[in-house]
Amino acid sequence: MLRTPSGGTGSSGAVGAEGRLMSIGTVLNVLREEFPEVTISKIRFLESEGLVEPRRTPSGYRKFSAEDVERLGYVLRVQRDHYLPLKVIREQLDALARGERVQLPAPAQPRDALDLVEGLEGVAAPDGDHSGPEGPTLTRIGRAELLATVGATEEELAEWESYGLVVPHPDGGFDSDSTTTARLVADLGRFGLEPRHLRAVKAAADREAGLIEQVIAPLRRHRNPQTRAHAEATARELAALSVRLHATLMRGALHLRGQ
Repeated sequence: MLRTPSGGTGSSGAVGAEGRLMSIGTVLNVLREEFPEVTISKIRFLESEGLVEPRRTPSGYRKFSAEDVERLGYVLRVQRDHYLPLKVIREQLDALARGERVQLPAPAQPRDALDLVEGLEGVAAPDGDHSGPEGPTLTRIGRAELLATVGATEEELAEWESYGLVVPHPDGGFDSDSTTTARLVADLGRFGLEPRHLRAVKAAADREAGLIEQVIAPLRRHRNPQTRAHAEATARELAALSVRLHATLMRGALHLRGQ
């Protein structure tokens, strides 16, 4: 049985008697106890990526063992809590299968909107390097991996793209910002907020970005490299202040409406 880095077993793998084989529908019901957003399409995708290998009946139906379900639970849990790409998760599963211990990064904790400015401040280095404080920007991921990471369908992603909420790079890949945006749009969708409802949010962000661009445009055109680097730092400081203002105004508006 798969052992988690903490030495225990995942909660999803605890369901089902040893040796009992389950259909993909049964597996879906088991996983949804911990992962409400999981779909059959996502399970099939993870299978296509070699993260689980269910048995097949002579007629071609998938049959999953308790260990298969536990592996799926581990993949979904690490994606949700640590935002690791599938390649890294696959390497971890291989290491666990060899009996090795795996060290996971600290779980990503939800933060107050005001704390989001930490991700904007101090990102640009003085020499113009756009690596973050903890190293280079993460490598872009492909479309299929984005769908699996977020737990969305191709139709949902296409709709997000049609409203300009998620924008791929020219090479078709998605960066960490796009992944975070897709996850947030999916989370908002659980409350009934559709992409068309979020057009106002996107338009407001574009307007704020336009204001910041007007302020820093003269600095970016300057001949002095240090001045151009200062433009990037200024842009991030202005963005941080804008996020803080937006969060404060939102909090005040909700407080007033709750009177």
